[in-house]
Amino acid sequence: MVMPSTSYKQVIVVRRDLRLGKGKLAAQVAHASCEAVFNILERGNAVWREWFDSWKRSGQEKVVLRVDTLKELLELYNKAKVAGLPASLIKDAGHTQVPPGTITTIAIGPAPEHKIDEITGHLKLL
Repeated sequence: MVMPSTSYKQVIVVRRDLRLGKGKLAAQVAHASCEAVFNILERGNAVWREWFDSWKRSGQEKVVLRVDTLKELLELYNKAKVAGLPASLIKDAGHTQVPPGTITTIAIGPAPEHKIDEITGHLKLL
């Protein structure tokens, strides 16, 4: 019996209530994606590293999704952490559009797609 191959992805979730400009939004998404990867590379978790390596080899799929509130964003972040998934939470430095410390985005993964979908599968694309 042949087992189906696992797909890997990273999801970045953005708060729509902040109404960030396009450039600012792009920067926040990039911060979240990079920070999640840095966490994997720095923490030494062998499973996360295996997921990262598989994701890297398979094209580094990223999906950007949206939520309407900080509360929703934090709930997703906490669910990811409880599920044992790599995740990052981005607080803005406050140099431009939002006050310092404003939580703007999270990233979950890279990890197996089905594990991420259990947490974010109900969200809409940005």
